[in-house]
Amino acid sequence: MKKVLVLYYSQSGQLRSSVDSFVAPLLECSEVSVDMCEIRPVEPYPYPWPFYTFFDAFPEAVYLDGCEVESIDADGEYDLVILAYTSWFLSPSIPITGFLKSSRAKELLKDRPVVTLIACRDMWVMAQEKMKKLLDECGAKLIDNVVVTDQGRSLYTFVTTPRWLFTGRKDSFWFFPPAGVLQEEIDALKRFGKRACEALKSAEHKKTMFKGLGAVSVDGKLIATEKIATRSFMIWGKLIKKSGLPGSFGRKVTITIYAVFLILLILTIVPLNILIRRLIYPWRKDAIAKEVAYYELPSGALT
Repeated sequence: MKKVLVLYYSQSGQLRSSVDSFVAPLLECSEVSVDMCEIRPVEPYPYPWPFYTFFDAFPEAVYLDGCEVESIDADGEYDLVILAYTSWFLSPSIPITGFLKSSRAKELLKDRPVVTLIACRDMWVMAQEKMKKLLDECGAKLIDNVVVTDQGRSLYTFVTTPRWLFTGRKDSFWFFPPAGVLQEEIDALKRFGKRACEALKSAEHKKTMFKGLGAVSVDGKLIATEKIATRSFMIWGKLIKKSGLPGSFGRKVTITIYAVFLILLILTIVPLNILIRRLIYPWRKDAIAKEVAYYELPSGALT
């Protein structure tokens, strides 16, 4: 009997739905035993998010501080680990980081093949780079990465995603599409569970399993944007940290300034940046293609 450990932290429920779809074929497999473990922060994060609480989590997310999490009730050694997470400020969510920095994570993940499953907006590349380092520190081996992203164009999600986070509403309105990942994309995650089941049966689960299944699709035009945003986040994260402890008045003042800056950035610099990158894309096509190929590892896209 092969044993699979599934670890996840989901606020809105979308990531949990993605996990359920992915794992469904494994649960039906008589030769596989699955342990589902939710990562729970000792001090829960709210959902929907209050405005200042959301941005108060920004520095700790960016700097991978993590948080204290409840003990994971998992027993025995596992043949495969599925780690599902979403991106907070271009980083793994704080509870996921908190778990991965714990001694318990090293006990469960050391020398284990790990599949990461991401459900988020449309920028996950830098978060996955940080995830690779966290897994490496645990002694784990990343063998696959599967990503589903929100529907709608990037500019639309600058509106639909915050609305969802702050109000809990993800329905369509005006000319904006619904927030979140399309249900058919979530349902289609079952193909990975089926392939994992086959690999576990044939003892091929210690190497990349999902090549050719469309596990990831990197938008090359967003890579540079993510890198620039990450550098900006590091600067502002440090400023907010220096403003005081979480929840303090000083932090709220700096957060307010940052929020105004962010809105102005989205309304002005972001559209201009998108236009410029489209114009220079033909001259950077080969370089971007190499970056895309790298960030799509280990699973790759359709080929």
